[in-house]
Amino acid sequence: MRIIPAVDILDHRVVQLVGGVPGTEQVTLPDPLTVALDWESKGAGRLHIIDLDSALGRGHNAQAIRRIVERAKAPVQVGGGIRSTEVAEYYLDCGADRAIAGTKGLKDPDWLRSMSLKYPGRMVLALDMKGGRIQMHGWKEDSPLDLRDVFSSIADLPLAGVLFTNVDVEGQAKGIDEGAVRDFVSRCPHLTIVSGGVTDERDVDALERMGVEEAVVGLSLYTGKLNHNAIRR
Repeated sequence: MRIIPAVDILDHRVVQLVGGVPGTEQVTLPDPLTVALDWESKGAGRLHIIDLDSALGRGHNAQAIRRIVERAKAPVQVGGGIRSTEVAEYYLDCGADRAIAGTKGLKDPDWLRSMSLKYPGRMVLALDMKGGRIQMHGWKEDSPLDLRDVFSSIADLPLAGVLFTNVDVEGQAKGIDEGAVRDFVSRCPHLTIVSGGVTDERDVDALERMGVEEAVVGLSLYTGKLNHNAIRR
């Protein structure tokens, strides 16, 4: 299984938040490019870059992210506030391997279909879950959509995968919710990229037993709860 380090950018700094709530920073680092390249030097085979400002509708970090994409040798997946063709293509055209869309992909399934057909194997749908409900707009709004209907609508799309973030355990470094992950993975018609709660080798082993191929990890890597050697596996 591949461990993908998360580089979440807020106010031009790398942060790790609890449940995605600004003001709950557990980690703050000043230079996103330095952080991203450091993870690459430690053996990361992929980088996960999220623009939290854009996701929250309070500006963007597009230039900083572009510098990471252009400098990194590892493939980069970019998300956070990608709610238009222009923004998605900005990142894909500058070299991002994958573009992650959540709110836009859910609210405009025709757009997601069009983009995935235009860029097969490069679009990721983000499905953020909290209390069993799909979240939108930077985890600030419940979606009325049913997960079963979403899976049905994307089953035939050439997506790179589906990013499942369990907001209930995100940023707490207390472990994954194995039941929630198992249920999601068993139902999802695409590669599931798991995010939220991955804390130590026990979580990694549990994900591997479920057949998960990729997991995005943040706080536990930054704090050393999960050994950096894990990203070389």
